[in-house]
Formats: sequence, C-alpha cells, structure tokens
Amino acid sequence: MISGIPDVTLANPRADRVKQVRALSGRPARSRHGQFLVEGPQGVREAVRHAAADVRDVYLTPAAAERYAEIVDATLGAGLHLHVGTAEVLEAMSPDAQGVLAVVRTTALGLDDALAGVTSRPLLVAVLANVRDPGNAGTVIRAADAAGADLVVLAGESVDVHNPKVVRSTAGSLFHLPVVTGLPLADAVAVVRAAGCVVLAADGTGEHDLDDLLDVAGDPDAGQPDLAGSTAWVFGNEAWGLPEADRALADAVVRVPIRGRAESLNLATAATVCLYASGRAQR
Repeated sequence: MISGIPDVTLANPRADRVKQVRALSGRPARSRHGQFLVEGPQGVREAVRHAAADVRDVYLTPAAAERYAEIVDATLGAGLHLHVGTAEVLEAMSPDAQGVLAVVRTTALGLDDALAGVTSRPLLVAVLANVRDPGNAGTVIRAADAAGADLVVLAGESVDVHNPKVVRSTAGSLFHLPVVTGLPLADAVAVVRAAGCVVLAADGTGEHDLDDLLDVAGDPDAGQPDLAGSTAWVFGNEAWGLPEADRALADAVVRVPIRGRAESLNLATAATVCLYASGRAQR
C-alpha cells in the first residue's frame, strides 16, 4: 500500500455509503445534498487540483491508486478524505468511474460575481440557451476553456451542469472557469452586455459571415461586429436552434460558413469554431 493511503478497504458494494454516492447520479439527491459526482481520473485530477476546497471525498481502487499516484499525492497534500474501495464498490458507486471517483460540493455563483472575478480584457463569454443535451453542454464548456473564454452561462431550461454526463464531457474544464446557471436568457444577455460585451447569436441564418468578421477584426471603421472586442456568444438548442425571440436579444446574428456539402455543424462544433475565432481575434 502506498504511504498515506488508509489501510481499510471499502469492500461492501451494498453499504449505505455506496448507495448514497450512487444516488448522486440523480438530480433529486444532488439537490438535496448539495453534492455531485466526478467520475474518472481526468475529472477527479482537475477537481483536486483546482477546486480542492469543494471536494468532500475521493475514492480509488487499489489498482487506480497505484496507477494514478499523482491524484493520491494531490488528495493527501490538500488534506482531503481519501478512501480505497474494491473494484466492485467503485462499480456500484458509478459504472463510469474507471476506478476513480470524487464527491464534490455544489457552489452557486452569480453572473455579476463571476464577471467581477475576471481580470482579463477583452471578455469572452459563452452563453448556452436551453441546451439540454448533456454531451453538447459539457463539450462546449471544454471548448470554451480551451479557447480561453472567461466564463460559461447555462441559461433558460438548459441541462443541469452537474449531470454526470455533463461533468464527464467537460473532461475537467468544469473546474477551470466559472460556470453560471439558473438565469433566464434575457437576464444573462443584459448582464454581459452591461459588462461591455457585444452579444452575437450563432445561427445558420445569420446575416454576418464568421470569416468576414475575422477579416476585419480590430478595425473600428469596418462597420461590423468586432470579434477583437469583448464578446458574448449565444448558442441555442441543437434540435431547434435559436428562436426569433432569442436571436432578437443579440446585437448581431452570425453564421459559420459551410464550404462543403454538410447541411450544418452540430452545436458543440459550431460553438468551438466561434469561440476560437474570437480567441484568435482578441489575441
């Protein structure tokens, strides 16, 4: 056994502790306990490194503890509760744990507070409007992190950001940048606009071509939305996009050009293209 790891191994997959952890895969238990699951080595590693104050417990199988010694070291170094369980116990807690699991406290962050904590300028914000597919939502959070965005907002009737599928899809990016939830889209747009952002809705019917905007980015005389300035992108539900009322909230509607014969891009891909375009223009 690695030094510092408890000698006691959790071995009963039907124990109350196991059932309580497993229940966090459902929204009622997450809401009741104010906790959520982080499954797999990548997500747990980033949670321990970047959100240690919110991590309640870390669980590993003996094999995972040997393989991911850096997670063990970071967990013990942060003074967190570390538990070793058999493969059967971890499987009972979550079939997607890959031998590594954490229970993390949920934290509510307001949009004003999130923006106040951002020191970089210009701003880059991703706003998801009624995005209900967990894989898409998590992938957009990951793309926003990779593109250097400052924060993500899940507005309207968007999926619960602590849904296990969302958390897994972020691949740890959930712990790298603020993610704000619970606002109506109109309220979110008003706040980011007041913070100085031009609000751009991404839609295939947009009057502005993303490539054209990149060509004139940084030119104050171009008469076009400037991708080099503070920008909030609004992305809609993949099934029906952005309805007219939501598009009307934006300062401009932008389309991603389709050069080949594909009918369209899926939500996460289109969001990645738009966020990287803004990231390039801003830098």
